[in-house]
Parts: sequence; C-alpha cells; structure tokens
Amino acid sequence: MSSNNGAPRLYSSGFGNEFASEALPGALPVGRNSPQKVAYGLYAEQISGTPFTAPRKENQRNWFYRIRPSVIHEPFNEIDSKLLRSGPFDEVPPTPSQMRWNPLPIPSEPTDFVDGLTTMAGNGDPGTQVGLAIHLYAANRSMEDRFFYNADGEMLIVPQLGTLVIHTECGVMDVPPLHIAVIPRGIKFRVVLPDGKARGYICENYGSSFRLPDLGPIGANGLANPRDFETPVAAYEDREGDFRMVGKFQGRLWEAKIGHSPLDVVAWHGNFAPYRYDLTRFQTINTVSFDHPDPSIFTVLTAPSEIVGTANCDFVIFPPRWMVAENTFRPPWFHRNFMNEFMGLIVGEYDAKADGFVPGGSSLHSCMSGHGPDTETFEKASNVELAPHYIDSTMAFMFETRFVPRPSKFALETDLRQEDYYKCWQDLKKNFDPGKKELESA
Repeated sequence: MSSNNGAPRLYSSGFGNEFASEALPGALPVGRNSPQKVAYGLYAEQISGTPFTAPRKENQRNWFYRIRPSVIHEPFNEIDSKLLRSGPFDEVPPTPSQMRWNPLPIPSEPTDFVDGLTTMAGNGDPGTQVGLAIHLYAANRSMEDRFFYNADGEMLIVPQLGTLVIHTECGVMDVPPLHIAVIPRGIKFRVVLPDGKARGYICENYGSSFRLPDLGPIGANGLANPRDFETPVAAYEDREGDFRMVGKFQGRLWEAKIGHSPLDVVAWHGNFAPYRYDLTRFQTINTVSFDHPDPSIFTVLTAPSEIVGTANCDFVIFPPRWMVAENTFRPPWFHRNFMNEFMGLIVGEYDAKADGFVPGGSSLHSCMSGHGPDTETFEKASNVELAPHYIDSTMAFMFETRFVPRPSKFALETDLRQEDYYKCWQDLKKNFDPGKKELESA
C-alpha cells in the first residue's frame, strides 16, 4: 500500500525553510514534538543532519511519524561495491594532465541505481567529513524491493538521460534531465526508472550541506531563487516482504534484510528534506561590457568550507544565455585555477569546445593545470563579428572543489578516457610579431 492522500508530489518550498507534510489528516502532532502516543499508532523518530548544538541557522533535523522505527532490520553485512569508491582516494597516483571521458554506456545486464554507480574521482575522506566523491550512474532496472541510504554524505544528482522517480522517506520526486535532486545524508530512498534506462552524474558531498550562495553585489535578485526549490509531500509505503536495505558507511556498502519498506513515514516536519530544482529557472547574470566573467556568477549551490570564500564544492551551471560583451573574447580565456573543475554536459554543446565533449561525457581540469577553448573555438571567437549572440539548447555544469579530485583506477584506465584530449590545443599557432603592435580587429 502506498499513499500521499491524493496530493501533488511536490510543493514549492523556499530553500532552507521548515516544512510540514502529512499523508493522513491529523498525523502531525500539534503543539508538541513528541506526544506520549502518536496518532494512528505511529512511531515518532528524529533524524539530525547536524550536531545538536549547531547554530540555529545551520541546524538541520526532521521529525518522522512512521509505521515502524528505523531500528527494525537484521544486522548489516558488507557487499560488493563494484565500481563505487570512496575517500581516501589512493588507488592510483593523480595526474596533472587534462582528462576527458566519453559517456558511460547503459549496462547490458540488469543494473539498478546503486549497482550502476561508478566513481570517477574524489578527495578528502568521509570519516573526517571533508571533501567529496564524483560518480556517474547508468542503470536499466528500477529499485522495487531494494532501498539505499548514504551515511557518508549528501548526494547531488544530475540526470542526463532518463527521468528518475525518487521515492524517499519524505515523499516522491520526479527528476527528469535539466533538473537536479539533493538527497540529504542518511535519508532512505529507492529509484524507479519510468523510461527503462537512465544515466547521469552525482556529487557526493562529505562536507557541510549545500546551500544557496550569498548574492553580495548582485543584490536581491539573481541566480537560483529560493521559491523555485521543491520539496516532497508526505507519501508512505505500507509494504511487507523480503526486502534489502543498502547503506554506504565509511566508504563501503553494507546490506541488511528488512521485512518492510523503510519508506513508511506518514507525516514529517523539519528542514532536513530532499529537494528538487529546475535548472532552466536559473536567473543568469552576465557581462554587457568586456571580459569573460568568472564562473562563480553561475553558482546554483555551494557547500562552504571552514575557509571563507573557499568551497568544499560549488555546483555551477552554464545555461542558455546572451553573449553581448563589447570588443572582447567571449568564450572562457585560457586559465589555471586554484580550484579544480569536473565538468559534465547534460544537453547540447559547450561553448568552449567545438567537438569531443558530448552529452553524458565529462572532463577534469585539476589545480593549476592549464585549460581553455580548443583551437577551433579560439580561432572562431578571435575573428567573429561581435554582434549579440544567444547561446541556446545547452546545459553544462561543473563540480568545483578546493581539493584535487584524485581519479579512480577505473577513470584512468577505462576505454572511455579520451587519450588524445590534449591534441585539441596542439594546433594553437604562434601569433607573436614584435613588429606589429596593433592587431586587426574582426
């Protein structure tokens, strides 16, 4: 049995607010958090996403009113992690070389979301709650009697192919491409594939939770608006059977037998909930004068570190937008960064690459490794007439992190790696002429 009382699956949340939802009328206690006896014979249970003494603006917790408490399951046993890896990332030495990969193929064997997780790179350590892991997923089977939670970090999921229907303890979210979903640390869920197959990207954030960046000089309006984030309404599963619950704990996968669905929360309230965001609602801020602005103006979410202005991870997108800068080179200039950039492409083309970077593909440019437009893009952008231009039908993104993402053994050795990626810059010719101070404009 499954129910959400006929209500819509999601509602606009306003990022970071307290929420309350019930699938049965009166299931939420009124005026007190945990009465002696809960309506409908439910159990009260709290999940804390931060230390108890975290400041009020940082403190995260949910009260669940559920059919059975989470403690009811058999002991966990370790299972095969397949291509999933976790910090510390020391399988192979990292390389400063620029790297790019073709898309992960859809499996030929039945593979659900958990079994389809493939780690590309990561840094830090979940044991010290610092850093992140970057995964791809490719799946062709729904999770019906199998459930998952991640005790190591929250998961920012970026679908590229196929819709994910994510059933969580807080309710259900439909997450098609051009949307993202964030599942907080420890929240249980299962993933259904209505299209029969799915592929995408995941940032597993070991550090402090994602939040909206401060707007600073941008002012009150711009980037991602809080009203556009959506949170599930309560929807419970009252099912019994021979089920399995998989937990990611300290970098390894563990599985326990459970005789009922753990998604049996009838009502809940708090601020530690999954959420969804439509990337096409992002309010782009761009230049109308000169120079290519830093990618920080495209930040959707940030997970700060203890160093102000230096993120454990920034989630940045490159959406459709007008390019109207005057007398300037409009694609990203060649650059070397303190921060490290892992990029993916959801749809279309990325404006800094003419070919080779395709939807479902990815690239990694590490700390102080030079990168930028390929030869064809450089030549075109250097000579094109600078009329207003709209970049359409595209959506690229970047996981930007302060620590170097150390590639997994799979990422370095897979046939998906484009070993000739470096060649896209090798035809950049010498234009220097000490006798010609003024260059001809386009």
